[in-house]
Amino acid sequence: MRGLFDSNIKIHFAGSDGEEIFYAALSAAQTNYRLYSCYKYIYGKQPDSDFRLPDGHVIKEQDRANRHVIQDSGLFTLMFGAGKGMKQTRQSLTMWQDSLMEFVKQNGIQASCVEIDCQKILGVEDAWYFRERMRRLLPGNKQINVFHFEDGRNGLDRLIEFADYIAISVPEIRIVKPKTFREDTKYLAHYIKNKKPEIDIHLLGCTDFKMIAENNFCTSADSTSWLSGVKFGHFNDGTRMGHVNEFRRDLFLERQAQVKAILDQRQVVLKPKTLNYCTNASLCATICKQRYERSAGPQN
Repeated sequence: MRGLFDSNIKIHFAGSDGEEIFYAALSAAQTNYRLYSCYKYIYGKQPDSDFRLPDGHVIKEQDRANRHVIQDSGLFTLMFGAGKGMKQTRQSLTMWQDSLMEFVKQNGIQASCVEIDCQKILGVEDAWYFRERMRRLLPGNKQINVFHFEDGRNGLDRLIEFADYIAISVPEIRIVKPKTFREDTKYLAHYIKNKKPEIDIHLLGCTDFKMIAENNFCTSADSTSWLSGVKFGHFNDGTRMGHVNEFRRDLFLERQAQVKAILDQRQVVLKPKTLNYCTNASLCATICKQRYERSAGPQN
């Protein structure tokens, strides 16, 4: 039984986080699914702050234009990234959750929202406190509840019963079970789906094309693989490795014109070097989209 979508797994392009160049790159590549983090939009603010974004802001535009968007909570960055070292408590994460919900409400965002999955720092019961609180206070948005190893088997069963949309953290499984993470992810996904056929399943941080193909019955996944070409210069189209400098000139110029048309419409001017970067990113997104279609089916 399908959930949110009517067919195969849909891959959400992650890593753009409201940047104009990445919005243009993904729009020109005609991707229909995105994941972004709300971290930079709420960090350092109080829940009673003004979170309103300008009209036409990338976050608002992609929320309106794409078939489905997922908003990540930014909690991983807060706990283990830029905010690492700051002590977090139920009170501090309640403020974070309040800010997240205000950001969503004030901007009329319809995205599915990832919960405050704080199991690793505050424990399982605090995660349930936030989970139930968010469902009560943000009823207008579909919510994604995240399973972590701390939850255990009983916690997973409880979560399956509660959730409409559940996420499996693939990077976590890769760390905990490095030799069997593919098999373990597949087992978990099947276990969840067999327990509750109508549930939606998201593979969080899944950049593995083989895993995407094996778990095609899931609802969604997210990946930053499309950015590796502009970060490291190399891309993989599934048959060979290549360098972004090798893109055919006619294809590059055609895509550059498409990217520039989107930027012009948004009154964004880029330096030539940045425009080239944006164009390369867009072509890499197309390559990834084509690989997802071959691995998992249509991404329309």
